Amino acid sequence: MMSAIAVSQRAVEDDIPLSMRGPAPASVVAGFGFWLFLLSDIILFAAFFAAYAVLSGETAGGPSGLSLFHKQRVFIETLFLLFSSVTCGFGSLAVQRGNRPRTCLWMIATLLLGGVFLALELTEFSGIVATGAGPSRSAFLSAFFALVGAHGAHVTFGLAWLVVMLLQLGTFGFEPMVRRRFVCFALFWHALDIVWVGVFTIVYLGAR
Repeated sequence: MMSAIAVSQRAVEDDIPLSMRGPAPASVVAGFGFWLFLLSDIILFAAFFAAYAVLSGETAGGPSGLSLFHKQRVFIETLFLLFSSVTCGFGSLAVQRGNRPRTCLWMIATLLLGGVFLALELTEFSGIVATGAGPSRSAFLSAFFALVGAHGAHVTFGLAWLVVMLLQLGTFGFEPMVRRRFVCFALFWHALDIVWVGVFTIVYLGAR
């Protein structure tokens, strides 16, 4: 009986392609895990957007977004972040081709553009707080700082991650591990750009 079961099991295994046997490759596991992380991040930002949508009119007699936000400056911020997504895309192509000089060039450009965006955002925050419109001033401002601040924190993390990746590229070259991490970083950075488009449209252009 046991031998018959063993023979049957072996026959089933013989019908399974070799690519589908055993543990999944590291690239598949890493990619799947990172997509789960991105989905959880999207849920987080969806909650922040929902909170802002509910509280955007609750100014408690304080300043509104229309009086606080400088849309032209925020538009410039947006351009820097969008261009950083373009340079990140070119950097990803360079990673695929194994071209280290171009990878460094495009990723350093991404780092600089992202840094300028973050500096402009911090300047905006400090200017708003200086007018007495801090997060504790109203529910609207609490929701605003939570949403935009969460995005800024993600950008800060992304820039630190990119610095580490550039150091790893210089140390290990285009090892499979390094390539996978560059792919994950590119997904993360593009996702931040998509979130910022939502922030710019809903928070700044929709200010009232």
